[in-house]
Amino acid sequence: MGNIMSEVKVTNEKPAISEKSFWTNRRREAAVGLFFVAPEFLGILLLGVFPLLFSLYLSFTEWNLVGGLSAIHFVGFDNYKALLHDDKLFFSLKNNAIYTLVTVPIGMALGFILAVIINSVVYLKEYFKVVFFIPYIATGVAVATVFTALFHPSKGPINHVLMEFGISNPPKWLGSTDYALWAIILVAIWMQIGYNIIIYMAGLTNIPEDLYESAQIDGASWMQRLLKITLPMLGPTTFFLSITSIVASFKVFDLIAFLTEGGPNNATNVLVYYIYEEGFKNFRMGYASALSWVLFLIIAVVTSITWRLQKKQF
Repeated sequence: MGNIMSEVKVTNEKPAISEKSFWTNRRREAAVGLFFVAPEFLGILLLGVFPLLFSLYLSFTEWNLVGGLSAIHFVGFDNYKALLHDDKLFFSLKNNAIYTLVTVPIGMALGFILAVIINSVVYLKEYFKVVFFIPYIATGVAVATVFTALFHPSKGPINHVLMEFGISNPPKWLGSTDYALWAIILVAIWMQIGYNIIIYMAGLTNIPEDLYESAQIDGASWMQRLLKITLPMLGPTTFFLSITSIVASFKVFDLIAFLTEGGPNNATNVLVYYIYEEGFKNFRMGYASALSWVLFLIIAVVTSITWRLQKKQF
């Protein structure tokens, strides 16, 4: 009987559960991943999130930059109220609107046309890609230096050519309130075309040749193939370029700063340069931060509208 009970006790005993280590393989992999991601995450926090939140706080303050952090004084919505009565702000927004409405569609149209021509007709495609792309990768200061000489009112080659065609009194270009902004628009379009060509040519290579062959067999002309196949198939590419071009047009600074400094008589002043003036020339960092949030909201609204139109169309 005792042997039976001992056997029952032995069979009823539960096996000892070994304690599992905290560092399982999955947790080790997660820790290694976090270790490699941590520098990027900290960089985003320090260089992205913190400046964004700090500028939002500064937009509700009055701060003379040279006075240090102790000079920050909370003023509530005074900066945003002042924006409603700032004539220079509305003038800068008007210049920005003209700049965007001209450079974006014309730059994209020229880029598309040249991309189609280079892709279908011209030999030495790689050579032309590099030639057209050089102005885009060149620094804005270098380009502005060249065009400062080209647009010189008396010694510039542009006005010399115009005088050869019988225009005795050519424009003063960068020194004229009527022509300064248009001169900068011409430079901006020239710089942007190369990027648009490269992106459109990348989109053209993804269009199946079978579509063109089938359309040609059905008797479609070159223009019909362009309108019915090329343009619709390049819809996502056009959307991408429109978003990036619009955002870039609202951030234009280097050409303005080097060529005209917002002049003459604020004829070329745009929102980003106005923010720079208020923040780093007039040392009104609070007001400059409020202006920067106006720029942020404008870009957000324009981007969301463009995104909705893209969804409806494609």
